[in-house]
Amino acid sequence: MNLLNNIALTAKKVLTDEAEAIARLADFIDESFEDCVKAILNIKGRVVVTGIGKSANIATKIVATLNSTGTPALFMHAADAIHGDLGMIQPDDFVICISKSGNTPEIKVLVPLLKRKGAQLAALVSSTDSYLAQSADFVLNASVEREACPHNLAPTTSTTAALALGDALAVSLLEARGFSSADFATLHPGGSLGKRLYLKVDDIFRQNMAPQVSENAALKDIIIEISSKRLGATAVVKDGTAELVGIITDGDLRRMLNKYDSIEGIRASDIMTASPLSIEPETYAAEALAIMQEKNITQLIVTKAGKFEGFVHLHDLLKEGLI
Repeated sequence: MNLLNNIALTAKKVLTDEAEAIARLADFIDESFEDCVKAILNIKGRVVVTGIGKSANIATKIVATLNSTGTPALFMHAADAIHGDLGMIQPDDFVICISKSGNTPEIKVLVPLLKRKGAQLAALVSSTDSYLAQSADFVLNASVEREACPHNLAPTTSTTAALALGDALAVSLLEARGFSSADFATLHPGGSLGKRLYLKVDDIFRQNMAPQVSENAALKDIIIEISSKRLGATAVVKDGTAELVGIITDGDLRRMLNKYDSIEGIRASDIMTASPLSIEPETYAAEALAIMQEKNITQLIVTKAGKFEGFVHLHDLLKEGLI
């Protein structure tokens, strides 16, 4: 078979092999894994994740996941550790050392130094009878049968398994801590995920103009209000109050021209849509977006206790990165 024609088969085999390896990890979630989670929950210090080579790359991702889900964590490169970075380890810290073989020279030098520091040590390894596993307080078993590489050399399945087991650890800690979506938002204030969890309509709608007319407003006044405020609509309020009674959009004006032979004497109450959709200021902006998408509209009236407050527009939500 031509090598180029074999690309799809190779890719599919890699994905299948790695998926099966991850599935097998479920059988390795044992008492040691549970004890490791409990120990991390009780530490006064931080989790320090270390490794060398590709394991170091996996360690940095696990650190990022732990930090974003409520477990303070640091990365320490195993090679740098024995050249000065070991100073970051404190007795109250918890170290997770990632190594496929658990027998590399750097690991054999590092482990006794970590033990001397007094920090607890977990080994995330593929070989549970390795030096690292035998020296650790906890063993996180990431054993794989072989690499996805056809030569069984390049770290592929083993690094994927280590990454997945790190995710399992982070999420187990998240659940045990009772880490909520609100907690997540405080750690992700700049991203769209965080904004969906904390940004409210009240945070954004006040930047817009607030077009409104009374229910007896003349057609000329309605058109001027819609045109000058540039939101494509105006709220209609009860005469002399802020009580919302309707909305008039550009579309309502076009439909009016088809409906009436003469537009003389037309008032807001004649062409408005009564009892329009509205939203409270304290509602999450993500909910406003969901309503707009469901109803295929571009703006929502903001009300408080039935009183007109303003408009939130689809463009506001786009600007905030919610879409």
